[in-house]
Amino acid sequence: MTGESLPEVSIGLVPTMGSLHAGHLSLIQKARQENKLVVVSIFVNPLQFGPTEDFQQYPRMLEQDQALCEQAGVDVIFAPSVEEMGVGRQQSAASRQPSAVSSQKAEGGSQKTEDGSQMLELEAQTISFGDASRFWNTQADTKSPSAQSSPTQVIPPEPMTSVLCGRSRSGHFQGVATIVTKLLSIVQPQRAYFGQKDAQQLAIIQRLVEDLNLPVAIVGCPIVREPSGLAYSSRNQYLTPEQRAQAIVLYRGLSQAAQVFRAGERSADVLINMVKTELQSVSTIDPEYIELVHPSTLEPLEMIEETGLLAIAGRIGSTRLIDNILLSSRKPIVAIDGPAGAGKSTVARQVAQVLDLLYLDTGAMYRALTWLVLQSGLAVDDEPSIAELVSQCEIELSGQPTLMEKQATSISVSINGQDVTQEIRSLEVTSNVSAIAAQPIVRKELVRQQRRYGKNGGIVIDGRDIGTYVFPDAELKLFLTASVQERARRRQQDLKNQGKDEISLDELEQSIYDRDLKDSTRALAPLRQAEDAIEIQTDNLSIVEVVDWIVRLYRE
Repeated sequence: MTGESLPEVSIGLVPTMGSLHAGHLSLIQKARQENKLVVVSIFVNPLQFGPTEDFQQYPRMLEQDQALCEQAGVDVIFAPSVEEMGVGRQQSAASRQPSAVSSQKAEGGSQKTEDGSQMLELEAQTISFGDASRFWNTQADTKSPSAQSSPTQVIPPEPMTSVLCGRSRSGHFQGVATIVTKLLSIVQPQRAYFGQKDAQQLAIIQRLVEDLNLPVAIVGCPIVREPSGLAYSSRNQYLTPEQRAQAIVLYRGLSQAAQVFRAGERSADVLINMVKTELQSVSTIDPEYIELVHPSTLEPLEMIEETGLLAIAGRIGSTRLIDNILLSSRKPIVAIDGPAGAGKSTVARQVAQVLDLLYLDTGAMYRALTWLVLQSGLAVDDEPSIAELVSQCEIELSGQPTLMEKQATSISVSINGQDVTQEIRSLEVTSNVSAIAAQPIVRKELVRQQRRYGKNGGIVIDGRDIGTYVFPDAELKLFLTASVQERARRRQQDLKNQGKDEISLDELEQSIYDRDLKDSTRALAPLRQAEDAIEIQTDNLSIVEVVDWIVRLYRE
């Protein structure tokens, strides 16, 4: 980014190949909720099409896509050509595809918008809506020198690309990985959004970002389906009405397997055979594969111990369709988000105690790491050294919280095998924990460790973005809130009970308002309510009433 006085903003990227449908729009909606700016890239990637695949026929509807993006609140469309993405030599046919929109065409130098601000300068077609240009005035040269014989490519781990779709689409995921890496480098988003329908792609990109230490969060979003159950796909438009009705059998087969899984079946052979049996009812479907794999590693599974991805690909006529379903046997996760002062930590501890679940005390985890930093003699602003330290630490939580408000003395905390339950409550740790917690690498590593606890479920966790980012697949998501006035009253009462000087309600209300604004607009871990979260307004409820409500929801 250029420009010293630009405000800090969060950018969400939704990479697409265009021909947008309801599935894409759900990604855009998710990005809109979580970011200040939303960028949609539209690029039909020749590197991911095989010689006999439908690259030439793949639908290109840029004008229609532009209209959909504008309606959905997208700030910028990035629509580069193949030459501008540096892959024109690999598939020159792409360069002959005309672009339907030319709202902005950078020619070098800086363009001014009507309000006099700088416009995003990419050597590609860039369509900007509203005031996005106030925040984005970088110049990224995406031209590739024609003298180069071939561009650098990104090659994901072979075990992840040789299964499922990789068996019949040689080189496909290398092409995907290369272009996605380029897009992340050009746009530099804080978050990028991908659909669960392309589950293999999602897993590979998550691995790519982790292995290359790219500073972006990859957000997987649920499959969106037509009323019939057919997963939305740009290739659905190839289907005749009769074929569209027949294609529903893919989801029907997955649903049959999910039903027997919920009844207790864990064997891959049995689950796969359930799908095969259902597919046999439609003779026009030609199955390519039906496989059960681990959703993150894509390793084939014989039995589901925690979570499995049951995936299918098949052809109906000349159209290739894919679908999948996640099968999870873990205990439910309770994710509680909400603004400061809404009582979520107290509620979370008590819910865990009543339901005999583990309260995942994220505050204690950050305190444990802060203690380790201080014990290691590192300066709290020495981010490179702290990054190395945090990558090598393991934090363990055990025990149950007490029912006393704001107490968690029965939870034991250890780091690298050393019990630090008492040490992390010291004044020195308390005064330094905020500086440590604000570092992105610390946040990233502790989220990884929190997700490790979530593998088997059975946890209660509270924060700002638990349901939207840390555990977007939590079975029970809650958003605890209260009016600014009520939270100010509670804070004033807390101070009085602690024997501290009383602060006026007006001052407390202003402080809480300022904190809410900061928490909801910060680039790292902003406060967000998940779409599927149940909101609980606590103004007129006691802690006991809120806990009882959540316990009932859990048991239902």
